[in-house]
Amino acid sequence: MTVGDTQPTQPLPDWTTAPPEPRRRRRAWPWILAAAIVIGLAVAAWFLGESIARGIVEKTIRDQVVTSLALPADQEVDVEVAGTVIPQLVAGTLDDVTVSSDDVSFGEFSGDVTVHATGIGIRGEPEADAATATVRLDENELKALLAGVQDFPVDSLSLASPDLAVSTELQFLGIAVPIGVSLTPSAADGDIVLTPSSLQVAGAEVSADDLTSRFGAIADTVLKDYTVCIAQYIPAGLTLTQVQVDGDHVVADFDVDGRIASDPALRENGTCDA
Repeated sequence: MTVGDTQPTQPLPDWTTAPPEPRRRRRAWPWILAAAIVIGLAVAAWFLGESIARGIVEKTIRDQVVTSLALPADQEVDVEVAGTVIPQLVAGTLDDVTVSSDDVSFGEFSGDVTVHATGIGIRGEPEADAATATVRLDENELKALLAGVQDFPVDSLSLASPDLAVSTELQFLGIAVPIGVSLTPSAADGDIVLTPSSLQVAGAEVSADDLTSRFGAIADTVLKDYTVCIAQYIPAGLTLTQVQVDGDHVVADFDVDGRIASDPALRENGTCDA
């Protein structure tokens, strides 16, 4: 008996059925990175398109304002379109636009102007659902406006919030009596109205009745309202609604006819009765 006869026979390994290799797990980060790059490019393209669209819209509005209101070609006009522009262009309406410019000339005087409009249609006739304007005048600009008001003591004018202050004189028995008058501004029928609200005689506070009892009918020259017509200086599409003294400025608020951009007649200045 040989050694081979006494050892158990072992089966030969099956080399054709090797154990499967563990499955490789694909890495996700390259795909995430690729997706992030695509999204980033899309966002960049959106903002690039938005920036271009905004620039075109704001320049167009600025050019239209300069042309329509006959402003100097180099007039600095700031335009702000609220919200994202591209969806508004698609919808055909600019939701909220603010236009402002300093030192805008109105004939003999000038002021800082801000116009705010909402719901501006950009297809067909350009009209707004609603619009308002604000004009701010400093003391010198206000004096230029009031210089044409008959008998108004413009040289003594100063701003004393919430009123205007002027000084004048009453001639009584050959004596010049200094009178100080505080005037409260308001709006009436599109005009500025300056109404005496307090009086001082030689620095002492007096009432209107006291002034009349002392000086009689000549007191009427300082007790009267001053009406300031501004229609000749502004487009007919603007209607004065409020006037107030705010610090070192007089602020005038206007309603603006939403058709002013499409109707030339509304852009023409109004007239004042002689």
